[in-house]
Amino acid sequence: MGFHKHIPNTLTSLNLLSGSIAIVFTFEQRPHVAALLIIAAAIFDFLDGLSARLLRAYSAIGKQLDSLADLISFGLAPSMIIYHYLLQSAPNPGWTAINPLPFIAFLIPVLSALRLAKFNIDENQTHEFIGLPTPANALFLVSFPLALTFGSSDNLFYQFYLWTTQSFWVLTGITLLLSFLMVTHIPLISLKFRGYGIENNRFKYVFLSGCVLLLILTGVFALPLILLYYILVSIVRNGMASPSE
Repeated sequence: MGFHKHIPNTLTSLNLLSGSIAIVFTFEQRPHVAALLIIAAAIFDFLDGLSARLLRAYSAIGKQLDSLADLISFGLAPSMIIYHYLLQSAPNPGWTAINPLPFIAFLIPVLSALRLAKFNIDENQTHEFIGLPTPANALFLVSFPLALTFGSSDNLFYQFYLWTTQSFWVLTGITLLLSFLMVTHIPLISLKFRGYGIENNRFKYVFLSGCVLLLILTGVFALPLILLYYILVSIVRNGMASPSE
């Protein structure tokens, strides 16, 4: 096996390494650093798939390694960030020394594992996703520490993020909703291109163009808007496009 065949698995390993270190920084009360590492993991995750397709370096072990890395980087690591915020805002039940309510955050890795396991055996997800992808879920969740660290406190979005992270019930509702979306049967756009022609990829180009616009207009506050836009474009596509798109 040539050296180039190891490139995708090396990138997957860097994904896993980034997610693992992100957990450490959450323990050290630096969730914004953890968020940046999870974004780095998402970049490595994108590059490993891209390199595997370009180099035709597919392997059974690569597929399994990718899922294991995603479970850590996009399941466990973001759940630690949510646990960090829930721990600060959860009401004290009064009947136990250890408050169990923040453990709701760990529904994220549980359903991430289920979603990834289904993905590995589902032949219908070759050209589209069924349910919310774990990286998309993670990128939404890491928007909280990023917005509160790098966003302007005068921005309306900043106030929303601050209110959300300080409200146990709102953050719990978001956690439950996103976890549920990962295991739904809603078809969502995959950004895996089969050729780059407009006709077969128009909804992908619409989505990517909108992402760029949202990033320009809202900066660090764009991540949750991108996720909502992603779901919206997918719903429109489901109603208008053929499965090949």
